[in-house]
Amino acid sequence: MTGPTAFYRRLKDSRLAVKVTRYAIGSAVALLTSVIVFALLLDAGVGTTADSILAFIAGALPNWILNRRWAWERTGEMDVSREVIGYTLISLIALAASSAGTGWTDALLRHHLNHDHSLRVLLVSLAYVVVQGLLFVAKFIAYDALVFTDGGRVRPAD
Repeated sequence: MTGPTAFYRRLKDSRLAVKVTRYAIGSAVALLTSVIVFALLLDAGVGTTADSILAFIAGALPNWILNRRWAWERTGEMDVSREVIGYTLISLIALAASSAGTGWTDALLRHHLNHDHSLRVLLVSLAYVVVQGLLFVAKFIAYDALVFTDGGRVRPAD
């Protein structure tokens, strides 16, 4: 069978497609959690750096669990040096990027939207989402190649 139907069937049966789909769903859950925490804290008057840190922590916990156990199907004993430290380093880079992006956006908007708090909260929260979106592909590649890799171990065939 050829054509679009065969392509979608092969894609559906692809381990990579399953992994990417699960990663995307887990990332969406983590992002939603983070955005809610970020917006609530920003609305309460907490600064964007602290907002980014606390929002990151709120999203990182479900993200770790969904990525490790569901997207990459890793169970049992973990390689602390690769999985925990690798995930943490990638996450810290993402945290720095989101802090910088939201801080820059907030500073710009405070100058232009000083009296419209709700619009500023919405736009700075959107900046948080944009930064996370930009990091989505890079984090998948890093997780797949460096963090949740089998590290040279051979997995049994399905």
